[in-house]
Amino acid sequence: MRCRASHRRVVGAAAANRAPSEAVNTSEADRASDTDTAAVAAADAMKTANDLKPANDVTTSAGAPSGRDDRPVAVVTGASAGIGEATARTLAEAGFHVVIGARRVDRLTRLAEEIAGTALQLDVTDRDSVAAFVAAIPAARVLVNNAGGARGLAPVAEADEDDWRWMWETNVIGTMRITKALLPALIASGNGHVVTVTSIAAIEAYDNGAGYTSAKHAESALHRTLRGEHLADPVRFTEILPGMVETEFSLVRFDGDAERAAGVYAGLTPLTAEDVAETIGFAVTRPAHVNIDSIVLKPRAQHSAMRAVRES
Repeated sequence: MRCRASHRRVVGAAAANRAPSEAVNTSEADRASDTDTAAVAAADAMKTANDLKPANDVTTSAGAPSGRDDRPVAVVTGASAGIGEATARTLAEAGFHVVIGARRVDRLTRLAEEIAGTALQLDVTDRDSVAAFVAAIPAARVLVNNAGGARGLAPVAEADEDDWRWMWETNVIGTMRITKALLPALIASGNGHVVTVTSIAAIEAYDNGAGYTSAKHAESALHRTLRGEHLADPVRFTEILPGMVETEFSLVRFDGDAERAAGVYAGLTPLTAEDVAETIGFAVTRPAHVNIDSIVLKPRAQHSAMRAVRES
């Protein structure tokens, strides 16, 4: 088989120095930590999880056998915080054994213990890390591509090539790499599901955000192409496009500037990570014949990436 209300103001695009409000997927503040070598990633992966055997003998984050586990396996990337962490909790509550991957292993281990899941170190920009991660997961029903993020906010004329390269490597190449590696297991499950968390930046363009919007457009195109390429296979594809979500996204984008990051969410009620996670949980628990192609969700007060109603 192929692996295939009080005073309000409308803030427009001309608002001075207002960051775009399309905060999205990941806890990739992971980049602030030291980059792990492939050898360390592989060693930690095996030490943390041993094997998830097809016969359903699974292990917890501490490496202790948990006995027979008949729960279907869901894999969530970028799971150390934010949408990824919330999604892991939601899927565990829905009856999945959740395998969580990210760079910050300390956070992963605590979360895995809470949800009776498995923590594996993962850097989607490192092919050896991805290979070690997937080697420990021979069986999977769901993949949630949540690893990603943005760096900087600058016009193309002042573009930082390193920031652009990181955004493309993480959002596009990373998503391709992990999806390609897990597709055989997802198809073999007989009812696989790939969920890719992109952003409204995948369907919009705004000044100073070309590095991120172009990467998200590409990630969306990748996801939609997979939907067509695997139409004959027992695997579903759902794209989640959040608007403003209050997570670490803006803190990462602005290189740790907490005041600037907080300004993104000022004067309105943004989505929470749990809002997005519940949407993902809904999509993956529909009957096997139902494919939800895409879901766009935004705060009620948000119209687009650069336009929202804010309280004075």
